[in-house]
Amino acid sequence: MRVKILGSAAGGGFPQWNCACPNCVAVRAGTLHGKPRTQTQVAVSQDSRSWFLLGASPDLRSQIEATGELHAGGQCHEKALRHSPIAGVILLNADIDHVLGLLLMRELHPLRIYATQSIRWILMEDNSMFAMLQRTPEQSRWTNLTPGNIFALQSPSGENSGMSGEVFSLGRHYPAYVSASSQSELIPGEASLGLIVQSASGKRLAFLPAVPQIDDVLLAKLSSVDVLLFDGTFWGDDELLHMEASSNTARQMGHVPVSSDDGSLNKLAQVRHPRKIYIHINNTNPMLNETSREYREVTEAGCEIAEDGWQFDL
Repeated sequence: MRVKILGSAAGGGFPQWNCACPNCVAVRAGTLHGKPRTQTQVAVSQDSRSWFLLGASPDLRSQIEATGELHAGGQCHEKALRHSPIAGVILLNADIDHVLGLLLMRELHPLRIYATQSIRWILMEDNSMFAMLQRTPEQSRWTNLTPGNIFALQSPSGENSGMSGEVFSLGRHYPAYVSASSQSELIPGEASLGLIVQSASGKRLAFLPAVPQIDDVLLAKLSSVDVLLFDGTFWGDDELLHMEASSNTARQMGHVPVSSDDGSLNKLAQVRHPRKIYIHINNTNPMLNETSREYREVTEAGCEIAEDGWQFDL
């Protein structure tokens, strides 16, 4: 299984268009010892010909254009004027930076979309704009996911890719735009998910871009994977409060911070088997600066910080 990290930043990217935090100012000036990043997007393939997206980034169009294997025509057998090697998308939540790219894929290309009933309801029933994905009967084939159940990754026509997946609940967090009345109609625990993708050879990739809490059950599950892409959004719980960029803490926004005794860096030290990579990194996070103390703490703990364009095989 080939894994491509097309984007590695949190919502807004790095630098963020309306942000003048020290990181964004320095990266624009070319003085930061770090790299710009687009919003988080991962793609996986068993054969490097048929690809599945983990989420759908708002930066998806530019990420596709920067990745030859995802181009129309590319390595595909199809000779049609309009075609794509992208066969499907797996949705783990309904956050804007995780789903907005679906609207960029509205040009009547057959697509299989994997989502729980709750995530599908938020998008298709609570947001009329996403009806653009359903203009023709064969445009989007939705496959319902149930946390804990194994599912095959298939093309829109039903062809098996050789990969399988499992989603699991990470709690009851919802995007800020989902009203309390709408939340009351949804199945608890279906709108904030983690994902494990298994290759034909049995190797396992975990993708968790938004983790509101870490418990022993989650740590045990992550111990079984080979590569872990984990929520690295904020360094500290009060990161945005200090910058007066938000009135909410990291945890209130559905992200366990990297630092502190109960932060992810300390908790993930108990998970020894997988290669551990932080992804979905906010523009304010000091570990983006490769000369910072925070960056050293992460790397000295044996973890990595994802960059756009990384690729590896499982």
